[in-house]
Amino acid sequence: MIPRNVCEKVLARAMASGADYAELFAEHTTDHGISMIDSRVDQVNDTVTSGASVRVYKGLRSVMATTVDKSEAGLLRCAEQAADALGQGDAQIEIVLRERTFGDIHPVRIVPSSVGNARKVEILKSGYFAAKDYDPCISQVTGTLLDVDHHILVANSEGLYAQDRQIRTRLSVSAVAQKDGQTQTGSNNPGSRRGLEMFDDLDPKAVGAEAARQAVTMVGAGYCPAGVMPVAIENGFGGVIFHEACGHSLEATSVAYGRSQFAGKLGQLIANEKVTAIDDGTIPGAWGSMNIDDEGHPAQRNVLIEKGVLKSYMIDKFNARRMGMAPTGNGRRQSYAYTPTSRMTNTFIAPGEDRNEDIIGSIEYGLYAASMGGGSVNPVTGEFNFAVAEGYMIRNGKICEPVRGASLVGTGSQVLKDIDMVGTSLEMGQGMCGSSSGSIPTNVGQPLIRVSSITVGGR
Repeated sequence: MIPRNVCEKVLARAMASGADYAELFAEHTTDHGISMIDSRVDQVNDTVTSGASVRVYKGLRSVMATTVDKSEAGLLRCAEQAADALGQGDAQIEIVLRERTFGDIHPVRIVPSSVGNARKVEILKSGYFAAKDYDPCISQVTGTLLDVDHHILVANSEGLYAQDRQIRTRLSVSAVAQKDGQTQTGSNNPGSRRGLEMFDDLDPKAVGAEAARQAVTMVGAGYCPAGVMPVAIENGFGGVIFHEACGHSLEATSVAYGRSQFAGKLGQLIANEKVTAIDDGTIPGAWGSMNIDDEGHPAQRNVLIEKGVLKSYMIDKFNARRMGMAPTGNGRRQSYAYTPTSRMTNTFIAPGEDRNEDIIGSIEYGLYAASMGGGSVNPVTGEFNFAVAEGYMIRNGKICEPVRGASLVGTGSQVLKDIDMVGTSLEMGQGMCGSSSGSIPTNVGQPLIRVSSITVGGR
């Protein structure tokens, strides 16, 4: 993308005013999306993001400059801007880069850009019409097929020169059901760190049908009663509870500044002993995986919580300085225009030993959260509020009628202690996580779990 000798010149210029570290990040990314609404293809979009950033450190000071001009002259100007913002000086620095390759644990068999739109539209239509034709009460369907081809280069003053190519594919279907004056929505959004071979083992019709089934089920549901009760949260996207309520509080972005409920608690019991939580960027083909992060560190498997004990945080390079700890391969950014920081990759609660039937059977009266929706969390306090997209009442150990309007309210530190049963079947759900370094692809996951007591919002 950028020749090694040019990177050496740029880094040397960036360090001329006294920096003790410099980094050059460059990218060329193509996003290709096809969307459908009203039974026809509505849009075909191509978006290209191309540019570079130069970042310099001096102790605990950090400055970053960006440019869309990736010529040698443009990059040198960018480096000079960063150097001038950091301080004054004219030091003569020699940078020697050595190319490093980290292998590719995510091989792509069918590169999306090599396939014409006709085939992509065929996949999208299959999912779209499976939702539209599912039930007469389906009033509207939208669908999108997205593929992303993300090339990055990272070079730094420690001698690193490395590149990575990240290809991702995602199919999203959303369905609206109307009945007796009521409206409900269902959605299904599977994605993978793969090309179009993703559809060798993923049926687009099943994706659309699942979105419609959820909408139809919820439009006929009554409202959830409010109260404090045990809740069983299903696997897959149910893991968004841990991701939001606990995961963000384990990122150095919060921990390094003491703005986390888990700051200073390494080695302490912070969760039920049945809880082991992991962030793993090395899972082959997973939505949040990579070969290297956006600071050039190899992806890692980080055990965050082991049998209830806090074992590690997710740490980027700059906050590693502040914390006196090593980076963990979690430095991520949406694009060159964002400063990287510590972010999750594929974050999940590991499988336990409880059978699903025993988890449901243990609840005399409570809620079964079959699918989670969006929510909000304060990483400092861990207070969260999440919508339940698809819920059912549990009575006498049996899943009964569907209910809508449910939400889960609590704090991350408390919910970790109240997870007292963990199932055996781990599944993942895909999402886009927004934080200070932009929107990035992340996986969330867990087996079926039981929270012994939590506040359920409803009517």
